[in-house]
Amino acid sequence: MTRAIISFDTELSARLYQRGADARANFESSILGRCRDGDFGIHFQMDMLDRHGLTGVYFVDPMPALVYGPEIIDAIVQPIVRRGHEVQLHIHTEWLKFATFNPAGHLTGRNIGDFPLAAQKKLIGFARDILVGAGAPRPTAFRAGNFGANDDTLRALAALGFRFDSSFNGAYLGHGCAISLDAGNLGMREHLGVVEVPVSGLMDRANSFRPAQLCAMSEQEMRDALDHSAASGAIQFSAFSHSFELLSRDREVANHLAIARMEALCRAVANDARVASGGFATLPAPPPRPRQIGVAAPKPLRTLRRKIEQGVGHLAHEVRYVRDVVSVTLNSSRWGKILGGILLAVA
Repeated sequence: MTRAIISFDTELSARLYQRGADARANFESSILGRCRDGDFGIHFQMDMLDRHGLTGVYFVDPMPALVYGPEIIDAIVQPIVRRGHEVQLHIHTEWLKFATFNPAGHLTGRNIGDFPLAAQKKLIGFARDILVGAGAPRPTAFRAGNFGANDDTLRALAALGFRFDSSFNGAYLGHGCAISLDAGNLGMREHLGVVEVPVSGLMDRANSFRPAQLCAMSEQEMRDALDHSAASGAIQFSAFSHSFELLSRDREVANHLAIARMEALCRAVANDARVASGGFATLPAPPPRPRQIGVAAPKPLRTLRRKIEQGVGHLAHEVRYVRDVVSVTLNSSRWGKILGGILLAVA
């Protein structure tokens, strides 16, 4: 059977920290998904998974402990473990530039792949220890923040005893992801001492890979990608989201389009006899010569329908978001104030 791995990159926001958000405000927004409509973060996601009898994988980033303290990671990890979902390791190295202690010495960088091999080993080992200290079982899988891993990341993971990496995303190749694998093969395979579990997806047009992400795929595209994996005999179908992805971009209201897409994905996995839900803890290794799993071909009408759906579904959220960005720009920039003064004078 094909293993459906539904994962969530679970992370506090470095951008909110830069804007002055304290630990509680960042936790409520980024982890609880709290907005004026209610909470739509990890607890909401686990409720939905539980209703469909599915297991979720939460890739938790421990690096915010460097600025907020380890207790905030405890508060993320322990409810996930208690509810029987899986915790694996995620890492956003952007936090190093705010930290008073840096396990990599003076080095900083946006992605783990920006660091030399020795520093990557230190950072991943440090983050793993925080995660285990928060109550998680020793992680067996890793995903780089921004999918920003390279081949040295895999070498570091192998040296630290990790079995799986899930940092390979065809949409990010050349944009942070620098793992030397073929984006045309979505099958699991061993590479540099670990098993790479690529993010699944399909082609939405020629030379354009669309990853299996809630905010990126329509319900039909997600079902088609799942069906393609199962029909191809793939070991895994790997879809991902974020702890805050069920909110609008400005995090003010619930994103009902994304919620409907997650519900549809859960329903599709639960109802497909060829597919079983699970994580990495019991994921079998690929055979020595695994079959190649190609990427589903584009369907122009399907892509067009998704673009129309997203345009309509996000209209209220994005109009408000753009309006607020323009308002802040006009009110805070020198040229914005000058333009505003001219308009007032003309009026």
